[in-house]
Amino acid sequence: MKHLLILVLLAVLIACTSAIAQKQPSKSASQKEEPKGNAAIVVDERLSLLLSQPSLYALPIQRMRRGRQLKVLRSKVADGVTFYEVKPSSRDVTGWVQAEAIIGNFRRDDDQRLAKLVQASRGFAQIERAVFFLNYFPKSKMRPSILLLIGDLVEEEALALSKKAGERLDRREMAASGAPLHSFYLNFSGLDRYRKLGIRFLFNINTRSYHYDGGAWFELLSKFKNTLEAQEAQRRLATLKEKMERDSKP
Repeated sequence: MKHLLILVLLAVLIACTSAIAQKQPSKSASQKEEPKGNAAIVVDERLSLLLSQPSLYALPIQRMRRGRQLKVLRSKVADGVTFYEVKPSSRDVTGWVQAEAIIGNFRRDDDQRLAKLVQASRGFAQIERAVFFLNYFPKSKMRPSILLLIGDLVEEEALALSKKAGERLDRREMAASGAPLHSFYLNFSGLDRYRKLGIRFLFNINTRSYHYDGGAWFELLSKFKNTLEAQEAQRRLATLKEKMERDSKP
């Protein structure tokens, strides 16, 4: 239910922002700048095939994973879509990718497009895309809603991760190793992909459960304190504190 309310709020904000953007005069073709040397990131693997030419029929070079960092060099329209010539940050090769596969600050309204994609996503992909949003659009009007959403999503994942860790970590093996119990849980492989995104979990040794550390909620309180999202973040942090204190008592 909480997710639904956040998503509804985000949808309304996207609609309002889009309406305002449509009223603003667009640049003429002669005024538009080519996106040379601009940073971008892959957000949609379904469209992220790196091609040898700007064509849907060109020879493939590789399928780029979600989160791949790129440099955008130029654009070209072909086969009814826009392509960008890009250079993956870790390779010398360049290629062409469909415009909708990536986001960056070089295009107006990319924050709206990514916010819509976050809304439509599920599971880890939703969390990952929300992190991309926060990394690329620090001044977006939709940032408070995304911050509140990602906090709820990660706390929900913490419950699932607690269950998985409990099933996979053998108590006898942990005891035999001599290592502290909490170190096994905080080294649990299920946390790896979240850590790579900069997401941190707290661990309650008494209940053997993970909890989100509340980073997004703290940002709401420090940078967006007069918003409805900040009020909700305050409630979530209070609930988290109560959980940790209650669970830590003998």
